[in-house]
Parts: sequence; structure tokens; C-alpha cells
Amino acid sequence: MRKIQKAVIPAAGLGTRFLPATKATPKEMLPVVDKPAIQYVVEEAAAAGLSDVLMITGRNKRALEDHFDRNYELESALTRKGDAERLVRVQESSDLATMHYVRQGDPRGLGHAVLCAEPHVGDEPFAVLLGDDLIDPRDPLLTRMTEIREREGGSVVALMEVAPEQSHLYGCAAVEPTRDGDIVRVTGLVEKPDPGEAPSNLAVIGRYVLDPAVFGVLHGTEPGRGGEIQLTDALQQLAADEKLGGPVHGVVFRGRRYDTGDRGDYLRAIVRLACEREDLGPDFRAWLRDYVASEL
Repeated sequence: MRKIQKAVIPAAGLGTRFLPATKATPKEMLPVVDKPAIQYVVEEAAAAGLSDVLMITGRNKRALEDHFDRNYELESALTRKGDAERLVRVQESSDLATMHYVRQGDPRGLGHAVLCAEPHVGDEPFAVLLGDDLIDPRDPLLTRMTEIREREGGSVVALMEVAPEQSHLYGCAAVEPTRDGDIVRVTGLVEKPDPGEAPSNLAVIGRYVLDPAVFGVLHGTEPGRGGEIQLTDALQQLAADEKLGGPVHGVVFRGRRYDTGDRGDYLRAIVRLACEREDLGPDFRAWLRDYVASEL
């Protein structure tokens, strides 16, 4: 089984839920404590051994390319000041992986964004990481997913248990158990099911490891919910017919996940990550306790 070396990060969305902050700044560049959200995602890919990263961008996303490029003027200024600590932090983003970029042009859904990666990926298996989901590095979800792909073939999706009233916000999976407690076999997928119609309480979150056969399926996938080409619809076809590209498995994730796609969850993610930082946590937690006590 071929090892996975390439990661695809769709980043062409307009970020309308964060307006006006995202009027001129890509939502992926909004800081989570002191790093842009997109850097956490690239760090996760690199930690899983995926050294080749393709970012699917769009208009007004040049800041993404600049962030992962070298900034010689800034590095020179920090060197002259003797600020070695900040120099290392600035250089980290440009040393994480080999970065590539392609514009989506006409954003027509996640499935269409994945199709934009076909010329770069070719016939290799690859990972897809969505920037709204930040996975704590202490919980190596992507590494586990690549292990399952290399053992079982086909495609692998990340699943998370959700409350029934939240199932309409996700793609939900019909599953069968396997010999591994955290692994299920996916037999069907429904994109954002109506209340009460979800096949299970397991929702797809923003990590995928895909067989290249998904490209052929996506080429024939008609626009679905919202008039967009849905990756969920293509995965449903793969799950229903293994001959198209092998089985579809799911890794049930019970670790730490930070959702930055919603304003409230974005703020909660910042607080949680700041509290856990060695350099910020002690003082910030003390202030937070005093603040909450005074407000309550």
C-alpha cells in the first residue's frame, strides 16, 4: 500500500460568519492566541509525515502564501535585535512543509475543491484537512487515519459523536463495528440530515484520507445540498460499492478538537488553548477565575 505524502487544505471560503474581520483578511489567518488558524493545520499535516501540502485558495488569499514564505526583511531585523526566540517562531511557518497553491476560481463546494487537487495529487492517496477543525497535537488523529488506510486500503474519514440535536449540522455516517474499538466500517453517509433522520450519532469532522478513485467519482457527482458538489455524496458512492475504490472506514475520535468555524467556538478555542500554554496559562487562568467570579 502506497504511503501517504500529500495533504490538501481547502481554503477558498469567504468567511462570511466573521465579517467584517474577513473583509480583507482571510478567515484562515485569524489568530488563535498568537498563530493563525491555518498554521495549526499545516503543523498537524507535517507531524503526520505529510511533507507536501497543497492549499486550495481563492481571491484575496495572498496572505496565506506570504505567511508560509520567507520574510527576509523581518528575519534580518530580528537578527539585528538579537531576538532569537521570535526569529525561530517566524521561521517555523516557512520550514513546516513544501507548500503549493492553486486557486479554486468558482467555489462550488468541498467536492469541487478536492477536484482542484487532482492534477497535483495524481494517482496517489492523500489527506484532506479542513481549516475550521483544529486537532490537538497530543491526539494524533491523522496519523491513526493514515495507518488505517495503509492497512485496509480505500478511504478513511474522521468521526465524532454528537448530540442528536446537532446532527443536522454535519454529514452523518451509517456504520458497522470492526475488531478495533475506535474503527468502524462506513456503509452510508448523509449530508446534514433533517432532524430525526440521521443514520447514527457519528458525524464526519474535517479530516479525510482519500483513495485517488474519489476523483473519478467526483467528476460524475451532481451538485447536491446547497447546489454544491458534496464530498459526502462521493464518499457515499465509494461506501456503497467497494469496487470503485475500496472500502470506507471511520476513525471515531474522542480527543481534543477546537472548532474555529463559529464565532462562539472560536473564542472558546482561544481560551482553552491559552489556558494550556506554559507561558500564558498560569496568569491567564488566574485572571479568568477572577473575571468569572466577579461577573457571576
